[in-house]
Amino acid sequence: MKIFITGASGFIGSAIAKRLAPDHFVLGMARSDAASRKIQSLGARPVACSLDTVDVSHLKHVDVVIHCAANVKPWGRWEEYRLANVLGTQKLLQVAQQAGVKRFIHMSTESVLFHGQDMDDVDESYPYPAHSPFFYSESKKQSEQLVLMANAPGRFETLALRPRWVWGPGDTTILRNLCDMVDRGKFKWIGGGGALTSTCHIDNLVHAVVLALASGKGGNAYFITDWEVHTVRDFVSSMLRTQGRFPGDSNLPTGLVKMAAWVLESTYRLFGWRKKPLVTRFSAAIMSCNFTVASDKAQQDLGYKPVVTVEEGMQGLMNANLSGVG
Repeated sequence: MKIFITGASGFIGSAIAKRLAPDHFVLGMARSDAASRKIQSLGARPVACSLDTVDVSHLKHVDVVIHCAANVKPWGRWEEYRLANVLGTQKLLQVAQQAGVKRFIHMSTESVLFHGQDMDDVDESYPYPAHSPFFYSESKKQSEQLVLMANAPGRFETLALRPRWVWGPGDTTILRNLCDMVDRGKFKWIGGGGALTSTCHIDNLVHAVVLALASGKGGNAYFITDWEVHTVRDFVSSMLRTQGRFPGDSNLPTGLVKMAAWVLESTYRLFGWRKKPLVTRFSAAIMSCNFTVASDKAQQDLGYKPVVTVEEGMQGLMNANLSGVG
């Protein structure tokens, strides 16, 4: 099978490329020389293009597109998220259809449903919000809707995977930032860290992608999780322990953090400051709200079940060499 992956040099995309390369002809979108070298090291072939410049020639004879590229920055202007996540996805869909691609797998997120509320054991029937105040959530919602509406049974089948809190070896962003905060004495729990959360180890997500190459119903979205629920405090503490860090008990009230985030964002936008505020409304909300989702639909349609438990994943994280951590 010939497979084209966007975001192939990132955390999720690179894990997918590495897993698929031994069995398939894998192409990876590369926007820089560094990305090209990374993609080659995974056993895939880099393709010099971006979501702005991709055309039919890049997808010649491609069977499946796996779309992982996205603007996931914690802070920015709406137009930046719209350009990458909405318009970029829209163009890729059009090019894939023109090139005769048969299947389009979109890497989505549980955040497409999030506008600041608790979410307890929700499934895929949970409705999209009319509008989310968080630019990332809103842009990913719009991009997912474009993907699912483009489904054409038997000709161009599209589906979306929604992993919740992807973690594991290869992630040098979330865990590195947590370690840095602990090292600088800046780490504090929000509301005691008692919010409940689902999670998704990178190996479990990659397994779901492999299944989705041939399984799953077009026009559908699927939650992918570890099939376990933990408090934010327990899960984060476990991750930090794998790196020899201990977060302590320092805590801030949820209401205070949310108010501070609102004031900071308002001030930064008023003055046009591009640097990320100390805390954003999105991070304050998503770390303090319950966020548990059910993967029953993925089990039924994809044949999905986790291949790694959280305990096994933590052991692997302890043994991994994480750049920037340690």
